[in-house]
Parts: sequence; C-alpha cells; structure tokens
Amino acid sequence: MTAVTLYLASASPRRREILDQLGLAYQLFPQDIDESRLSGESPEDYVCRLARAKAQAALSSLPQAGQCACLGSDTTVVLADEIFEKPRDEADARRILQCLSGRTHEVLTAVALVTAQNSEVRLSRSQVSFRPLLDAEITQYWLTGEPADKAGSYGVQGLGAMFISEIKGSYSSIMGLPVQETVELLSLVGITAQVILQAAVSGQKP
Repeated sequence: MTAVTLYLASASPRRREILDQLGLAYQLFPQDIDESRLSGESPEDYVCRLARAKAQAALSSLPQAGQCACLGSDTTVVLADEIFEKPRDEADARRILQCLSGRTHEVLTAVALVTAQNSEVRLSRSQVSFRPLLDAEITQYWLTGEPADKAGSYGVQGLGAMFISEIKGSYSSIMGLPVQETVELLSLVGITAQVILQAAVSGQKP
C-alpha cells in the first residue's frame, strides 16, 4: 500500500495529544466550517456530519489529495435531545452547567477518515454523570478559563473532572477523539499507531 500523509482537520490540543500518544506522524490542517444543526437532525447525525465535513474540507484543500488521508472529529454533549456545544459566554456556560448538574448526559464523538477513494465515519457514545453543582463552583470554574472552548462547558481531562461522579464509556472519546475507533480507521489506509507496532516487535503487550 502506498504511504499516505495524515492530516488532522482540527486545532484541538486534546486531539493532538491523543495522536501524539499513539506515536502517529501527522500535519495540522484545521478547518472552519458551518456547524449549524440542520432542522430535524438527530444529535448522532449532526456529530457524524460535522466530523466528515471537516475531513472533506481538508482533503479538498490539498493539492495532492491522492496521497493524503484527512482525519476529522466532532464532539458534542447531549441531554434530553438538546445539544450543548461550546458556550457563547459566561451566562451560556452557567446555563449549561446548571442543566448538567446532578444528572447524567451523553457525550457523542464522531471520527471520520476521508481519502480520495473513500470516506468512513465511526461514532462513539459515552455517559457522564455530574454530582450536584453549587453556583459558586460554576462561577469559579468559569474564571479558570477552561469551560470557554469545551463542548458542554467542561473538560474531562482538566478541572471539570471534579464535577464528575461516574463515567461509562470511552475516556478518550469524551476528551474528543476515541482511540479505538481512530486506530481502526487509520488501519484502513495502512497507518499503524507506533506504540502498537513497537510493542509487537518487542513481543510486549501495548
């Protein structure tokens, strides 16, 4: 199989961190697309469409698309069919966190791999339970700056973890890039996570 160059169609530091941990070589190619939800679109269809659209936008902007694979991903927080994306401001973040307080919500993360020949998408579902939150906690959390660029106004890998009482599902997916699904997609174009390859060579478990 001809070697391909991997592009990440995202500026997310969490997604970069996950790819770095997997030992993957890639180039950053963030895409700015319209993320408006379509009328009647389910949360699942919405997140899958955005992940694919980001990857497709990246591929269409590359001069040698035939030797490229573009990885796109999108994460959203869902509660009672309401989608909670990144907050618009402090008031919106406060509203979101108050809605999540003391309840269990779903985190949907879709990852897409697009090449000139094919387009594949995988969807990961996880459940996150929050303990009841105090208004003062929400205020102090906003002041840290962490919620401003996070879907659902919290970061599972950061200070937001102090609100979480239980997680069911994929931690990496809640961070923004499901490892199992990503590795599966990359294997379709002959890209193997180096931590897995090195472990196989040495006879150790990854």
